[in-house]
Amino acid sequence: MVKVLVTGGAGFIGSNFVRYALDAHRDWQITTLDKLTYAGRLENLASVKDNPRHRFVKGDVADAAVAGPLVRESEVVVHFAAETHVDRSIRHAGEFITTDVYGTFVLLEAARENPSLRRFVQISTDEVYGSVPTGSSKETDELRPRNPYSASKAGADRLAYSYWATYDVPVIITRASNNYGPNQFPEKIIPLFITNLIDDIPVPLYGDGQNERDWLHVEDHCRGVDLLVDKGVPGEVYNIGGGNQVKNVELTHQILKLAGKPPSLIKPVADRKGHDRRYSLDTAKLESLGWKPIHDFAAGLAQTVRWYRENESWWRPIKNEDPAFRKYYQEQYGNR
Repeated sequence: MVKVLVTGGAGFIGSNFVRYALDAHRDWQITTLDKLTYAGRLENLASVKDNPRHRFVKGDVADAAVAGPLVRESEVVVHFAAETHVDRSIRHAGEFITTDVYGTFVLLEAARENPSLRRFVQISTDEVYGSVPTGSSKETDELRPRNPYSASKAGADRLAYSYWATYDVPVIITRASNNYGPNQFPEKIIPLFITNLIDDIPVPLYGDGQNERDWLHVEDHCRGVDLLVDKGVPGEVYNIGGGNQVKNVELTHQILKLAGKPPSLIKPVADRKGHDRRYSLDTAKLESLGWKPIHDFAAGLAQTVRWYRENESWWRPIKNEDPAFRKYYQEQYGNR
């Protein structure tokens, strides 16, 4: 059995990867490490709860006493754990530095003590490139993060690279575009808008709505990471993008149509501080290894809307009962 550690595996992308990897690799024994903060939920791992090839450990990646031994016993580490929401980083930047940078440092320190480690996958983001007015970001482009979240991810990204360059830790870095799909915490734009519309609550659209993002289905992201565990070259960076450039206002209208709701439910709100205008990724490097996204965005978005309609028991407790989410929503957008 190949011993695999997935950090942040109770979160959105991490839990999708755990489920995907257990199906794809019958010879993988996966340990999920997650602190279970507001966005990490054991419900996301319910389908693998009784899988004999999976175990869950509650703990913080910044806690060396917990995380260190797990890294030292693993052959593969896939590091998803991070604070990821830009709005929250603007209000509470210190939490992002602690988890995203220091937590990564703790894992890397343990990784360099593990001679059996063959892959350390550092999950980064396209946001480290900053706003891209034209064209698409290549892996060799300058990093220009413009908010505390993307800066913390850039710091972790480069710290991980330094452990390859200095200590020969087999680090691979991925930079993915905006993910969407099932189990995404409803603070992000797609699940927030879907769940608001189900209850006829207005959807808060930032600024003029012309900010543009590239959307990547979470399963395509998982496929890309999985391929890189096998074929990625240590010390290299790989972009993972969906090739679906959509402006926020266009995305909003697509979700409205799928939800069967009127445009009158769009509520313009003040723009986010330091709001990046556009992201776009050049994915030729990963595609040269045989990867391509397989999910059509229109079909994937429709599937995502259906998932939230059919899984209200997953998100209603968050939006209606979780005090941390209610406080965040009211601070960010005001009362309903």
